[in-house]
Amino acid sequence: MIEIDALTKVYGSAQVRAVDEVSLRVPAGSVFGFLGPNGAGKTTTIKMLAGLLSPTSGRVRLAGFDVTRQRRSAMACFGAVLEGSRNVYWTLSAWQNLMYFGRLKGLRKARVAERAEDLLTDLGLWERRHEKVGGFSRGMQQKVAIAVALIADPPVVLLDEPTLGLDVEATRTVRNWIAEQARELGTTVLLTTHQLDIAQELCDRVAVMRQGRLVADLPTRELLARFRERDRYEIRVEGAPPPGFDAETRDGVTTIRVRVSDPAEVYDVVGRLRAHGAVLESLTQVQPGLEDVFLTLVNEPSHAA
Repeated sequence: MIEIDALTKVYGSAQVRAVDEVSLRVPAGSVFGFLGPNGAGKTTTIKMLAGLLSPTSGRVRLAGFDVTRQRRSAMACFGAVLEGSRNVYWTLSAWQNLMYFGRLKGLRKARVAERAEDLLTDLGLWERRHEKVGGFSRGMQQKVAIAVALIADPPVVLLDEPTLGLDVEATRTVRNWIAEQARELGTTVLLTTHQLDIAQELCDRVAVMRQGRLVADLPTRELLARFRERDRYEIRVEGAPPPGFDAETRDGVTTIRVRVSDPAEVYDVVGRLRAHGAVLESLTQVQPGLEDVFLTLVNEPSHAA
């Protein structure tokens, strides 16, 4: 649904490569995490996807349409939430924004009104629909931006920091919407976020950029598995910790962390614990979170996946 081939953006006489030959494939109905530190080139890539910047070289296609050569057809296929709520008019009310953008997308007035009511109700803005967006809080402005992106039910949605400025309840609403759109309605979602717990929960696949280049592009589970620490284990036992172990006790359960040179050594550790009268509750290999993997990738490029 999203195809990027050798996409490159070079700025100025210094030939700074903000995006350097990036290639990606995002299948229909998936949530794709597009991650990287500030300045990595994510937003520049998003802008080229949205037709706001022209690439120096390479190609972008949305739903089969070339963004440069078939701009009108490509633009009809997607909605976008850009960082900073820049896809809404602050001098218009929330209702006026949705009516304007819905009609701009070619929807009948009655359909736009119906869709706008549903979106504003779901996002908790219905009672304030006639107030100007410029007077809204940052989080409320972001909700209007999300509603504008969804007004025409596009098959592709580009979400650049969609939960920025949202409170806990609103963030949960957006997370649930992303999952529902992809898994139940078949919407393709490209998500950029610094909230890596959200990316880990929602994304089927994750790409990580560093200094304009991709350093990873893998299914989320496979990416996490590649960085599994095979020599570290956590053992949970009942009661106080036996002497000589790195342990932490909470609510009557002790978590013991061990590092071994051979997985078979774990059995020796369990035997020692039992010899001290410990009752084993669980034994698990330490699993990295997406945040751990992300920091490794952006700080140690030799770990590129």
